Amino acid sequence: MTYTEVVTKALLRLVPVPGLDKPAALITLDNGFDHKKPNTLGAEGLASLDAAITEALAAQPAFVAVTGKPYIFCVGADVTGLPTITSRDQALEIGRLGHRVFARLKDSTVPTFAFVNGAAMGGGLELALHCHYRTLSGGAAALALPEVLLGLVPGWGGTQLLPNLIGIAPAAQVIIQNPLTQNKMLKPAQAAELGIADVLLEPADFLERSLEWAAAVVRGEVTVTRPEVDKDMWDGVLFFAKKTLDDRLHGAVPSANRALELLGLARDADFASGTAAEEEALADLVMSEELRSGLYAFDLVQRRAKRPAGAPAPGLARDVTKVGLVGAGLMAGQIALLFARRLEVPVVLTDLDQTRVDKGVTYVHGEIDKMLAKGRLDPGKAAKLHGLISGSVDKGVFADADLVVEAVFEDLGVKKQVWAELEKIVKPEAVLATNTSSLSITEMAADLEHPERVVGFHFFNPVAVMPLLEIIRGERTDDATLATAFAVGKELRKSCVLVKDAPAFVVNRLLTRFLGEIFAAVDEGTPLDVANEALDPLGLPMRPLPLMQLVGPAVAYHVGGILHAAFPDRFPVSDNLRKVAESGKPFLVDDQVNPEVAGLLEFGDQPSTPEQVRQRALEALAQEVRLMLDEGVVAEPQDIDLCLILGGGWPFHLGGITPYLDRTGTSERVTGQRFLPRGVASLP
Repeated sequence: MTYTEVVTKALLRLVPVPGLDKPAALITLDNGFDHKKPNTLGAEGLASLDAAITEALAAQPAFVAVTGKPYIFCVGADVTGLPTITSRDQALEIGRLGHRVFARLKDSTVPTFAFVNGAAMGGGLELALHCHYRTLSGGAAALALPEVLLGLVPGWGGTQLLPNLIGIAPAAQVIIQNPLTQNKMLKPAQAAELGIADVLLEPADFLERSLEWAAAVVRGEVTVTRPEVDKDMWDGVLFFAKKTLDDRLHGAVPSANRALELLGLARDADFASGTAAEEEALADLVMSEELRSGLYAFDLVQRRAKRPAGAPAPGLARDVTKVGLVGAGLMAGQIALLFARRLEVPVVLTDLDQTRVDKGVTYVHGEIDKMLAKGRLDPGKAAKLHGLISGSVDKGVFADADLVVEAVFEDLGVKKQVWAELEKIVKPEAVLATNTSSLSITEMAADLEHPERVVGFHFFNPVAVMPLLEIIRGERTDDATLATAFAVGKELRKSCVLVKDAPAFVVNRLLTRFLGEIFAAVDEGTPLDVANEALDPLGLPMRPLPLMQLVGPAVAYHVGGILHAAFPDRFPVSDNLRKVAESGKPFLVDDQVNPEVAGLLEFGDQPSTPEQVRQRALEALAQEVRLMLDEGVVAEPQDIDLCLILGGGWPFHLGGITPYLDRTGTSERVTGQRFLPRGVASLP
């Protein structure tokens, strides 16, 4: 395994500042690339920063300030080098090196400032926290300590400095809750309000204003006051946080519990003891399987998702200047809003009658108004979006559309009828995309004169939030259609995965198999609570029964029926699920099984233990993944994992699923082989 550090150099210059007798020592972090390759810190980068601090202090400046290249301050440790670490001692040295260099800014007798001009994450934000004062640009794109998501902890002082700066409750939110909530980032105004920054400045002249502000602090004209941190509530906050973690993750994410322990130390431990504990935690976690899976998942999301395997040449894509939506229901409304916001082209909805059309258009306009009220849109943009969204009962409005998306009832006959009508209306080069979640694209297009322009466009609910877009190629879908689908997906800011036309595609096929095994265990006599809690050790985002509630029993039963027809031996139809689906009643009420539904269920006399249910579900997943790869549903196991992470919310510490199946020996036990080579998403 080779690794070459992209070195972020610390470039020093002495800058005269009006009103001060001495110049400021300004250190600019810059790896020599544009903002698309952010500044990171590896061993050589830290050595460069160390040397720059030495040179800066030797110049006896009025103050020392650290800033970044345009748009980027620093996004932390160079995680690309972590997989090459083969011993705990190596990991320990990384923590010690960062602490030693950063501490020079904290311990300096010369005032130190961080001019956070752009994205600051992980070790980059920790670097800023070591400085005595911080200015922050209102244009900074992302501020976060995301380490827990990857399977690490903030290991360069963050767990000790942040709670003593802003208080334990907000620090726990930034360090633990935000990373585990879809890696939530802080906006500059939020960071300033929390007290992470001392002053928020406009981006246009950020550096000049930062130098002026720093000079005023040094001259004593500006006094920075920070509220005293209340240490009486420390234990209570951590107790509540621990309970929340246990209820949600059930101990499956070691990094979260280690972060909690470190936050507990920060209350009374001296800084040296606290950072020494960080080093030990970092060393343990770097040598954990969860961290290796987390790094693999991070790489999938950051790199593979941006270069979809099998996508045609982008130059083949056609321009899209108008979009049509067949259907005006909730899903269609969400899709219409997304197209209008991202493509900024006219979007027109149709449905069976004016009432449905009006309801759909009203929904979209209402969502635009909500974003305006929350400050997420300015009035001009909101007015433009209002003008782009329209509706009609006449499908003739699609005559000049470049892309028409169908989002009607999930029935093959209905969808074929829709396309037959539309083919007579739309222009020959228009792309026809179906938002089906499970039906065959090939069958849907079989009777059309031009089946080559039909493609699957499977969004996930809620459309605005879920980043995955499964793009399904039918047997006759041509490259121009497929290239247009990928180009549009990119404009929509979705992560696109190319999927073969196979029943239920990727996410729904795997989740249906997974839930099918859970329900089969229930049918056999396993108590509902046992089946529901059996997968807790994996730390999945939802237990099976709440997931079933979210999907909807009727939808789950429908998709299960499609898969049963295709693969009857692996996708049996649960009679209990049929009863729940046909009842039309909610499966859960206040997180408890609805008594009215429970009364409909019939149980066998062969209950399973939690361990048996869990093993059964995991073995089923291993079998299904191997079959999907053998069938060529996606190019590689990485695409399976990417789909589960982005479309199912499966956690980084599992690496999606295949690293976990390899790690537990399930892959080899069920299929006779691993999904990934050793050292990929696992320890060497």
